[in-house]
Amino acid sequence: MTSAPLDRLVGSLAGTGMTRFFRRMFDDYPDLLMKDLTVEAVNPDRTIKLGGRWVTNFGSDSFLGLDQDLRVCAALERGLRTWGTHNGTSRAFSSAEPNVRAEHKLAEWLGTEAALIYPSVTLANVGALPALVTRQDVLVADQFAHNSIDEGLKLAKARGVRTAKFEHNSPAALEETLRGLQPFRHAVVAVDGVYSMSGELPPLQEFDRICRAHNACLYVDDAHASGVLGEHGRGTVLASLGHYDNVLTVGSLSKGFSCLGGFVAGSHAAVDVLKLRSNSLIFGGPVPPPYLEAVCAVVDILMSPEYPALRARLDANVRKLAQGAARRGFTVLGGLVPIVSVLIGGEEATLKAGRFLYEHGYYAQSVVFPAVPHGHGVLRMQVNANHAPAQIDGLLDALAALAVATAVPEPAAVAAA
Repeated sequence: MTSAPLDRLVGSLAGTGMTRFFRRMFDDYPDLLMKDLTVEAVNPDRTIKLGGRWVTNFGSDSFLGLDQDLRVCAALERGLRTWGTHNGTSRAFSSAEPNVRAEHKLAEWLGTEAALIYPSVTLANVGALPALVTRQDVLVADQFAHNSIDEGLKLAKARGVRTAKFEHNSPAALEETLRGLQPFRHAVVAVDGVYSMSGELPPLQEFDRICRAHNACLYVDDAHASGVLGEHGRGTVLASLGHYDNVLTVGSLSKGFSCLGGFVAGSHAAVDVLKLRSNSLIFGGPVPPPYLEAVCAVVDILMSPEYPALRARLDANVRKLAQGAARRGFTVLGGLVPIVSVLIGGEEATLKAGRFLYEHGYYAQSVVFPAVPHGHGVLRMQVNANHAPAQIDGLLDALAALAVATAVPEPAAVAAA
């Protein structure tokens, strides 16, 4: 029987690049493909049943633990009873009242004039960035900016916009890049507010100064700081700059918020333009009303007197894990946000390390190329405010056992590389 064109297409893709590399690895080590395991049950104490085994979950980006908060769950249930599962139309035609209310509350919380909710941060970036520029403008990004920013650049470039990348977190490189792109009408400079694999923060004050000198504005994807950095969890922009005068900030409604969606916040004028020009908003389905009710409940928690205590628990857990891993000989990346990564090395070793932790009762994410540079795989552990200290101690014991069982890069060797 002759194969169909689709079969031949898939076969060709399976034999190319990283797909071929990983398929061969998983054929040789079938137990390493952790992402194919199914989460079968969840407990409130941050344990999950994964692949038939109960483990403590350090792979959840519900940083504040609000996915288990009764007020957030009650708001979602209330929204379901009131609005049903979906409002049934694109926002190009209408918006459900909870959508408008959630955007107002987000803007008030952040201190911006307006906010615009997208179905996800990825759709915000791939929709907003091309919408902010024309062929007379330029769009540049940090070389390590999130993949969704990179995809936004590709879409803009396909429309004839000049794009470029500059050396990571380098004000001098940004200035040189903007000078090299002259002449242009306007420029948009896209960076991450927190680089999730390394935990680095960008030099926003320097970037802001350079942007103003070169008729450019800043676009900051602050998804990993939403709810967990800055006063009341407002993120890095206000904490670094004290204003949003020349900035659009992007936030997540899934990670710290434990809900669904993303948002872009800034001036009324900028948000109004995005409503008319951003294709992923116009042609995409909106966040369902029940989750918008939950978003409103989370904003109330972030602005409440209990938030400092919630953050204090989270920050203490992050310090405990980061410092403990360093004392056990690991090269620790991060520690500013609730993501603590330890360097393992090659792809195979990193995947085996994730399996080792799993078999010792702990789940963490094995992150390999292309999410990180080739040969620099990490175990990515996401800390939650409702992790018990004993759970972190247990994970540290498992990491110590991993260090004995396998060779991990020493900090001094990494610093010299």
